[in-house]
Amino acid sequence: MAAVLSALFALLAAVGNATGTVLQRLAARTVPAGDAFSPRLVRHLVRNPAWLGGIAVVVGAAACQALALVLGSLVLVQPILVTELPLALVIACALARRRLPAAGWAGSLSVAVGLGLALAAAAPSGAGTEVSSATWVVTLLATVGAITLCAAAAAPRPRGKARAALFSAASAIGYALTATLMKSATDTFDRHGPGAFFASWQTYGFVAAGACALFLLANALESGPLVVSQPVLTLGEALVSLALGIVVYGDRVRTGWWLIPEAIGAVLVTWGVLVLSRVRMEDEGEE
Repeated sequence: MAAVLSALFALLAAVGNATGTVLQRLAARTVPAGDAFSPRLVRHLVRNPAWLGGIAVVVGAAACQALALVLGSLVLVQPILVTELPLALVIACALARRRLPAAGWAGSLSVAVGLGLALAAAAPSGAGTEVSSATWVVTLLATVGAITLCAAAAAPRPRGKARAALFSAASAIGYALTATLMKSATDTFDRHGPGAFFASWQTYGFVAAGACALFLLANALESGPLVVSQPVLTLGEALVSLALGIVVYGDRVRTGWWLIPEAIGAVLVTWGVLVLSRVRMEDEGEE
């Protein structure tokens, strides 16, 4: 029952994140080129009602994600967030009062079937929440280092596919780290109460990581077309979260011959994400 509730809250988080992405994308397209990757970007966005609405929805989604992580493992919750992309497409079409193209339905079906197949075959489960200090140090050094390298490589580049992909990769790693820290903080709240929660460094860590990932996402969305940024963000967050769940928490997935349907599911999800990203690009009239 806990796993079912965890999956349900993860799906609600995906709905919230999808809505937030659409609203943030609308706001990011109004940012002047000279304001990218600077404090002026934030000042510009906070004056935009669409961006503020997107943030409010994302906060609600984060609460659902936290509940999902209390009830289930990182390797169960994070892959479900891949559904953000088809959900975002549906929401974007609804706001624009346009029909969802046939390719959109095909991509959405591919993501749904692939995700269901992969999760059913993997049967993800959590091993625990106790993490050593050494593991946290290595995890933070690796993830923060990777984020820094991606952002540093993206910042000097002009607007375009490479810049969008690099900022998206940095944001994906940031969101995966956010979920990893959130898992620890919410477990502390569940076992020891609010006092221990606010005394835990992981609580402030996931807030900082989430804010950083959000800033990087804003830069990715204004840097280039969604056909580049969205697959990197969607698939990157799922893959990095899966790796962190296994390495940090010792989460388990089935191996052996189960790897075959898991791989087929992963291919279907990847194909669906690529198709959906192109549908969104054409819907928005991007080049």
